Amino acid sequence: MKSMMPRKQRKEMFNAPLHKRRKWLSSHLEEKLLLKYDKRSISVIKGDTVKVMRGSFRGHEDKVAHVNVRKRYLEIEGITMSKADGNKIAKPIHPSNVLITKLNLTDKWRRKKLERGLTEEAKKEIEKEAEIQIKEEEKKEKEEEEKLLKEKEEASKTEEITPLDETEEKPKVQEKKEETEKKTLPKTEKKQEKPKEKTAKKPTKKTKKKKEEENK
Repeated sequence: MKSMMPRKQRKEMFNAPLHKRRKWLSSHLEEKLLLKYDKRSISVIKGDTVKVMRGSFRGHEDKVAHVNVRKRYLEIEGITMSKADGNKIAKPIHPSNVLITKLNLTDKWRRKKLERGLTEEAKKEIEKEAEIQIKEEEKKEKEEEEKLLKEKEEASKTEEITPLDETEEKPKVQEKKEETEKKTLPKTEKKQEKPKEKTAKKPTKKTKKKKEEENK
């Protein structure tokens, strides 16, 4: 940053475009990697193994699960925090509190950056490591695909079994409906008979008076 004024530094940091924020998400390399690649720091990406150097999780070493460029923080596997409702979420960690112990070399653009200014022997070593990492990722992807296929097959089998259970339960439901209909039928017949009985009522006092007047 050009300015030494804190307010201008903050303004530039919060209003910076993503290509600048990506460069700021860098952390120091371990001594072995520093001597090997002749670099002090490098931008962190998903798949790098990392060691936490500060905070309550100091000493924890694991892979980077996610890099949030917009909010400038990392998510590391195995580091979580609990919410008020009891659910657990990944704890955000700033890249300055982290030391890179192993690099993810599957990205060809990253390999080109690392190979700048290095000898041919070092370049060959980087390519060998990259091939090994790519093969490991392919194996993991195949295993995940096989698991998904097995889960789908199991789900399809359960769907085939469930309709048979429904057919067995259907006659029971029909029997219950028939029983309820039989119970309701006599009530309806009684209701229909009642209005006929009501028509043949005894004459009221008013009708008697009218008849007496007519006879007079």
